[in-house]
Amino acid sequence: MSYEPGMDARSARVAELFSTPMLIASALTIPAVAINESHPGGALESIAQVLNWVIWIAFLVELVVMLAVVPDRRAWLRHHPLDLIIVVLTPPVLPPGLQGLRVLRLLRLLRLLRLAQLSRQVFSLQGLHYAALLAALTVLAGGALFVGFEKHNQDLNAWEGVYWSITTMTTVGSSIYPTTTGGQIVSVAVVLVGISFVALLTGAIAQRFLAGDDHHAS
Repeated sequence: MSYEPGMDARSARVAELFSTPMLIASALTIPAVAINESHPGGALESIAQVLNWVIWIAFLVELVVMLAVVPDRRAWLRHHPLDLIIVVLTPPVLPPGLQGLRVLRLLRLLRLLRLAQLSRQVFSLQGLHYAALLAALTVLAGGALFVGFEKHNQDLNAWEGVYWSITTMTTVGSSIYPTTTGGQIVSVAVVLVGISFVALLTGAIAQRFLAGDDHHAS
C-alpha cells in the first residue's frame, strides 16, 4: 500500500481519524465569520469568538499531532503546506483587519473535491455564473433590506445600503453597523453568501488544478 509523502501506516490512520473533525471545523468557519463580521453584539458575538478559538485550536492540535507521528516531517509539510499556513496566519489574536484570513480555513474543504461527484457541477463555469448572479442579487436586496430596517436609527440612502452590503459581503467592513435585529439578520445572511461565493470561486480554481493533475497522472 502506498502512502502520501512523509507518511506511513500509523500516521495515515491518525490522519484518517482527524479527517471528519477537521472538515467540520473548516465548515464551522462560515457561521463563525458571518456572525463576527455582522457585529451582532451580546452573547451571539461571544459565541462566535469562542468558536473562532475552538476552530483554530483544532487546526493547531492536528498539526502538532501529525508532526509528532509522521516519519518524515519535511516531506509531510511540503505536501501539506496549508495545514501550517492556517495555524500561522489565522490565530484569533490577529488584528481585526487581518481576521479575514480565516477564510483560508475553508480551503481544507477542498480535500473532498477528489471524492465528491457533485463538485464537477458545482464548481463548473455555469455554477459560478449562478453563484455570481446570487451574489449580485444579495448585494442589491441585502442593501435595500438593511436600509429599510435601519431607517429609524440611521439616515442611509440606497447607495450607502449597497456600499454596506458589498463591504459586509467581502468582510472588509465599514463604519455602518446594524442597530436593529432585522439589520443583524440581514448582515449574517449577506456575510454567509459572500463567504460561500469566495469558497466556491476558490474551489472552482482548485478544481481546475486537480483536474489537470488527474489528467497528467493518467
